[in-house]
This record gives sequence, structure tokens and C-alpha cells, in this order.
Amino acid sequence: MTVMDKVNSQTRNIMNMMFDKEPLNYIEAAGLYGIIAQGRFNAALLQVLHNHATDPELKELIKEALDRHNKMTVGEAEDKLSDSDGQTPTLHFVKRNLHKTPLSIPDDARLTDQEIAIAVGTLAKVSQTALLAALHQSYQLDVALMFRKALDDGLDWDYRLLQLMLNRGWLPHLTKITH
Repeated sequence: MTVMDKVNSQTRNIMNMMFDKEPLNYIEAAGLYGIIAQGRFNAALLQVLHNHATDPELKELIKEALDRHNKMTVGEAEDKLSDSDGQTPTLHFVKRNLHKTPLSIPDDARLTDQEIAIAVGTLAKVSQTALLAALHQSYQLDVALMFRKALDDGLDWDYRLLQLMLNRGWLPHLTKITH
């Protein structure tokens, strides 16, 4: 793609966002509603996983997932749904404090850092799949761009989690089939 193609593409995007203001269709609204509801639950789950984690880098990645990715995506989805006079979910969860130091939870009642990393990674994969499905069903350009940005940011974050898991030896080893 040439520089001029990129400029034309961005100009088209800006024009569409300014003048193509149709209301959300039912599929888009349902996708946003689901992203909001699931995102609110994911925040509660990530807060608990953060407080169970002992590895400082894992805690920092989980905090980033909460502060940057989850909060931003849910907030933007709420704004888009509200702007179209859509009703946002009434479902809310308890906000937990994020503790910097490990809590005194007995070992038999706590997840290991490996288990937490796998759980967070699985949660990230499911979230990416939901965002991708919502993107494919989006008609409004600004909604699609919001989902695309969330996907791009999430993939960068996922890569850093994977690197941490590799460095710590937390990835499950799957034997190869040789015959």
C-alpha cells in the first residue's frame, strides 16, 4: 500500500465517521451489550487473579489488562451503546482492591502463578474471539474500528504474556506425535 493509498483510506474513514451516522443494528447492539457484560465479569475475575498472583511481572500484566484493555474496551462499548439509545447491562460486580504484596492465602486454596497465567491467557483468547466475532458483524465504521483497535492491543498484550510464560516455564509441554 502506497502512502497515498493510506492517506485516501484514512480520509475515507474520517468522512464516514463524520457523515455516516446510522443507528446501530440489532446485531451490533447485541455484540456491544455482550462485550460490556462479559467485560465487567472479566474485570472482577482479573482482580481476584491479580491478588492471588505472586510473580510481580504477572501481576503487572494483569493490572495492565484491567486498566488499559478491559476498562477501555468496556468504556467505549458503553459509550457506543448509550449514544444509540441502547440500554447497557445492569449487571455489576464488586470492585476489589489490587494488592501489591502477596496475600496470606493457604497454598491449597490459592492458584499457582502458572495456573493464573494459563487462566488469564485463556480469558484473553476467549475475549479476542468475542471481539473478532463482533467485528465481523459490525456495520458502523466507528464500532468496527473500536473492535479492531481492541484486537490489535490485545494481541500485543497476549504476546507479552506468552513471553513471560515461556521465560518462567509455565507453558504446558505437549509431546509431538512422531509416527
